[in-house]
Amino acid sequence: MASESFDPTRSAATPQLASSVKILIAGGFGVGKTTLVSSISEVAPLRTEELITEVSTGVDDLSGVERKTSTTVALDFGRITIDPNLVLYLFGTPGQDRFWFLWDELSRGALGAVVIADTRRLGNSFAAVDFFERRGLAFLVAVNCFDGAPAYTVDEVRDALDLDDHIPVMLCDARDRTSCKGILLNLVQHLIERAGRAPVAT
Repeated sequence: MASESFDPTRSAATPQLASSVKILIAGGFGVGKTTLVSSISEVAPLRTEELITEVSTGVDDLSGVERKTSTTVALDFGRITIDPNLVLYLFGTPGQDRFWFLWDELSRGALGAVVIADTRRLGNSFAAVDFFERRGLAFLVAVNCFDGAPAYTVDEVRDALDLDDHIPVMLCDARDRTSCKGILLNLVQHLIERAGRAPVAT
């Protein structure tokens, strides 16, 4: 016998709230974090960029990105709806060493991260990889293919960064929305697979 409080019409009409997931977009200085968030966000992205001035000389490492004129000093923020049931909130981290104290706060509540790598300065990726490995936060490495940058295969990048086999590594163009969406979809798949491998508490 059906419950008197059950109203099938009302249930069908009740909208389902989408699940929201916090994702960090991380990496070294000038690797393309702001560009990726701007390329993929369905809302006007929040940016906290400031001009690079002479004050940063000797403080920020501009090697390899000498023509860069602005830098993120707090965070970037964007949003992308993957499907009606899943919305990703993207938080881009600042890249300079002097702003690393913000990473701990930004990582609170995050389910995963994209570490953007630049093959011209691949060594700059170690700090971000180490940050997420130490915290047990799932991540994917996205190699931003800059024009004129050395071209390496996914396996070569994996070996250079000494990554475990289960960590996804992909090539991307942070300027291209389709490429960025592919990165995020692969990260979501990685999070699902990782959750399936997690031991069940008894």
